[in-house]
Amino acid sequence: MISSSARQWDEFALDHPDATFFHRWAWRDVASQVFGHRAHYLTERRDDGSLAAILPMVEIRSRLFGHALISNAFCVGGGPLAADAESLAAILDQAETLGRKLGVDYVELRDLPRASEGWQARADLYAGFEGPIATAEDDNLRQIPKKQRATLRNALRRGLTTRVETAPQAFYELYSRTMRDHGTPALPLRFFSRLFSVFGSDCEILTVSSGGRPVSSVFSYYFRDRVMPYYTGCLPEARALGANDLMHWALMRHAVERGCTTFDFGRSKIGTGPYDFKRHWGFEPRPITHQYRLLKAKALPNVNPTNPRYAALIRAWRRLPLPVANAISPILSRGLG
Repeated sequence: MISSSARQWDEFALDHPDATFFHRWAWRDVASQVFGHRAHYLTERRDDGSLAAILPMVEIRSRLFGHALISNAFCVGGGPLAADAESLAAILDQAETLGRKLGVDYVELRDLPRASEGWQARADLYAGFEGPIATAEDDNLRQIPKKQRATLRNALRRGLTTRVETAPQAFYELYSRTMRDHGTPALPLRFFSRLFSVFGSDCEILTVSSGGRPVSSVFSYYFRDRVMPYYTGCLPEARALGANDLMHWALMRHAVERGCTTFDFGRSKIGTGPYDFKRHWGFEPRPITHQYRLLKAKALPNVNPTNPRYAALIRAWRRLPLPVANAISPILSRGLG
C-alpha cells in the first residue's frame, strides 16, 4: 500500500516542471533496501500543510569515499524541487542542518545550477546530452551525423537482432564485464531487479545479439516524454559490429512507439570515450553543475575515476577475474552513491 507521504511527494514531483525520474519516492526504498543506506526525504510545507518543496537525500558512509549526504544518490539528478525561492532557501537550510546533525563531510546536490549563499558549485566534471527524436524513421536517420549514420547502416546489414526484455540477467553479464574493464565496481544485480520491482514498466532493457549471442545491452528509464538510456554493457567485439550504434538506434525507434519525443543520452565525464561517442551522434553537451555545502570537508570531493588517487585501484581492478570483481563490487559500489 502506498503511504500518504509517498502519494503527496510523487504528486508534487509530477506537477513540478523541473522534476525528473530521480525525484520519485521509490528511490527511497532502493537506497535503503538494496544498499542499506538511510534516506532522509525532506519536505517544506505551507501553512495549510501542502507541500512547497521536496529534497530526496541519502546518507552515504564509506571508509574509502567518506561520509556524505547526497541528493540523489545513485542518480545523476534529483536536487531540490520548490514552488518558490523562499521554499527553496528553506529546504536548503534543512539540508545543511541535517548534514551538521549527522556529522557528514559535505552535502551534495546533483544537477542544480544555483543554490544559496555558502554553497560551492562544480561544473567541470560532467556534461549531459539530450535531443528530440523525430517520429518518422527517415527524419530520425537524418538527425544522425553522416559518419555515424554510415556506421549504423553497416550494423543494420550485419543481421544483428534486438529484443526488449525485463529480466536483467543477460544485461548484467555485459554490464558487469564492461564495468570491470573500465576499472569500476559494478552495482549489484539485485539493484536492477529492485528497479524493475518498484518502477515497473518505466524501466526496460534492450539487448543486441549477434548469432543469438548478446553483445550489447542498455538499461533505460522512461519519464514523461523521454527515454533515458542509463546503464550499458557490451562485449569487446561490439564496436567492430556497430552493435552499440544499432542498440541506441533501436532504442530510439522503440521509444517513439512508446510515445517519447526526447532522447536523454545521460551524463558522461568530460573528455572520455562515452562523451565523444555522444557528440558523434549529434548531441551537444550541456554542463552539469553540482552544488556542495562543505561541513567537515576542507575541499570539494572528487569521487570519480579521473582522480589520480584511485589510479592504482583502477589498474588492479581491470586485472581481476570477472567472478572475483562481481563478488567484491557490491561492497565497494554501495559507497559510490
